[in-house]
Amino acid sequence: MKKFFLQFFILSLSAPFLFSGCVPLLVGGAAAGAGTAGTYFYIQGELKTDYPGSFQAVWTACEKTIAGMNGTDVVTRKEIAKGTIEAVINGEKVKFDIAYKSKNLTTVAIRVGLIGNKQSSQLLHDKIADYLARG
Repeated sequence: MKKFFLQFFILSLSAPFLFSGCVPLLVGGAAAGAGTAGTYFYIQGELKTDYPGSFQAVWTACEKTIAGMNGTDVVTRKEIAKGTIEAVINGEKVKFDIAYKSKNLTTVAIRVGLIGNKQSSQLLHDKIADYLARG
């Protein structure tokens, strides 16, 4: 009986950790470390993913996405291995952070609005992926 009580007590102490948000984050973090495309992270209002393509190809796809969505007030800041594009799309301020990760891997983080909008960011990521697929 004591053994059963001890096992139940240990399980009940570990349950909050098993069902908290930390476990999915650790699992997602492991997937991100592998550099797999298609893994998205929504952290502090930014939706971030890696694209299998050069920095220049992904940068161009982001510019085409903004043009295709009739973006206005476009401001670009491009450096050697990173850059940002800010624009207004459908009345919302949008910020693209583009960063070189390796020869054919580029990270893009998108924030829509002041606090972020996951659905709108996902739509923009989908459009970037479409432009990259077309070449």
